[in-house]
Amino acid sequence: MSDHVYRLSEIVGSSPTSTDDAIRTALRKASQTVRNIEWFQTEEIRGQVVDGDVAYFQVRLKIGFRVD
Repeated sequence: MSDHVYRLSEIVGSSPTSTDDAIRTALRKASQTVRNIEWFQTEEIRGQVVDGDVAYFQVRLKIGFRVD
């Protein structure tokens, strides 16, 4: 088995629906320009509150991708 080198990048996904959807949105968009994404790690969850209710979810992620 060969050794691999990975790089980390930080991204933020957002969604009016859920944190899960915010994560999936971020990963789908990142995978359009970043090759070899193999894992993610959530760093922070935050959101916008409007009239006492959650209006938007934001999730800050680190993504790990293999360097060619």
